[in-house]
Amino acid sequence: MSSVNHIATAPAVALNGLKSVIPFSSRLRTGRALAVDVWSIFKFCLESPPDCINLGQGYMNFSPPEWVKDAVETAISTVQFNHYSHPKGSPRLRRAISNHYSSSFGRTLNPDSEILVTSGANEGEYATFVAFLEAGDEVIMFEPFFDQYLPSVTFNGGVPVFVPLDPPSHDMVSSTSDDWTLDFNALRRAITSKTKMIIVNTPHNPVGKVFTKRELEYIARLAQEFNLLVLSDEVYDCMVFSGREHVRIATLPGMWERTITVGSAGKSFAATGWRIGWLVGPSQLLGPALAASTRIVFCSNTPMQEAAAAGLEQANERKFFEKQLQEYEERRDVLVSYFSKLGIKYTLPEGTYFVLVDISDLQIPDDYVFPSSLDGRGLDFKACWFLAQEVGVSSIPNSEFYCDEHRNIGERFARFAFCKDVETLRRAGERLQGLKKFLKQ
Repeated sequence: MSSVNHIATAPAVALNGLKSVIPFSSRLRTGRALAVDVWSIFKFCLESPPDCINLGQGYMNFSPPEWVKDAVETAISTVQFNHYSHPKGSPRLRRAISNHYSSSFGRTLNPDSEILVTSGANEGEYATFVAFLEAGDEVIMFEPFFDQYLPSVTFNGGVPVFVPLDPPSHDMVSSTSDDWTLDFNALRRAITSKTKMIIVNTPHNPVGKVFTKRELEYIARLAQEFNLLVLSDEVYDCMVFSGREHVRIATLPGMWERTITVGSAGKSFAATGWRIGWLVGPSQLLGPALAASTRIVFCSNTPMQEAAAAGLEQANERKFFEKQLQEYEERRDVLVSYFSKLGIKYTLPEGTYFVLVDISDLQIPDDYVFPSSLDGRGLDFKACWFLAQEVGVSSIPNSEFYCDEHRNIGERFARFAFCKDVETLRRAGERLQGLKKFLKQ
C-alpha cells in the first residue's frame, strides 16, 4: 500500500561535535544534509576491507572513449578553451546537443534559448529548484529517489512529498523493474494546493525502471490539471535495455511548456568527473534556470564542454551509443547470472546500470558486531556492511533513498552497480557465492 509522507529527518548528524563561534545555517538541518552519508560509510570508511570490490557507487572503472579523451587534450592546448565559457554553455556543445537530441524531442531545439549547459546534471537540477521554488512549495518525488533531490529541495524552501513505487512481492520467483509500479491514486492524493513540481526519473535510479507511456501520460494529465512543473531526470536515457522504449514526457501533448529535461555527458561518455550536464526546455523555463545557474557557478568547465561536444558530434557516425548499450547489457547479464547462481532474488533492470537485490533472505548471525555509524539505520545498512566485510563486495542500502516513514519498503533491497568491466563483475560474482551459507534455505 502506498502512502505519502511530507517530512524527512536526518538520522545521524555529522557536525554535532564541531564547535564554532559562528552558527551555521538552519537549512543544513534539513534534507539529511548533516547526516553521515551512505557514500562515506560504504566507500571511505577506514574499516572497509582494502580489497573490497566497489559495486556500490555508480562510477565506472573504465575511461571515456579515446576519441573523446583526445578532444580534451585538443581543447586544453587551445588558449580560448582554458577560459570562461558563456554561462549558457559553449556554443559548440549547445549546437551538438540540439543536433543529437532534437529528433528524440520531436522538434528542433534552439541552441540559444532551449538548451542550458550546467556543471553536471545535479547543478542543473539545483538551479531549477532555485529558480522555481518558494518557501512552502511542495515537490513530489517517487521513492526510491536519487538522494541529492532531498537537500536540493529543502535548501530552497521546498517541502518534499514522497510517493513510493510499489515493489514486487518477495514471493515472486523473478521480477523486472517494470514490476515496480506507480500507484496512480496515491499520486493524485499527494497533490495539494501547495504542490509546485513533480520530479520524474526515467530510466530510474536505483530501480532501473523505464516509465511506460501510460504512466507518463497520467503524470502529464495531473501536471496540466494542477499547473505543475515537471523536472524530468533522464540522465540514463542512453541505457535502455531489452527493446524498451524511452518516452520523453516533454514530447507528450501539452507538456513541452511545463517540462525541464535533464541530461548528462558523464553518464553518456563514462566521464562522471567531468561534471557536464544540460537542461532542455522552453525559453520561459530555461531563462529563470539560467539566472540561477549563473549565480551558482557562472559557467561550466570549458575544455570538458568541448570534449562532450566532440562526443555527441561523432557518436552517430561511430555508432557509439549502440555499442555502449550492448556492452552495458552484457555487464548486466553477467552480474545477475551470479545472483541467479547464488539463488538470491533480484529485480532485472530495464534501464540504468543498477540492479536491486532482495536481501530479505540473508541471515546475519545474531552476535555480529556492527559499527556505531549504522545505529538508527535500516536493516539493509547492516546487510550491506556484512556483505562488504564477509565477501569483499560493497553495495548501497536502498533505504537511503526513502523517507523515514517508508524506510521499511526500501530495506529489503541493496543496490549493485554494474558500470564496471566484465572481469571485475565476474570477480565480484564469485565472491558473492560466499553468501550461500547465510541464506535461508
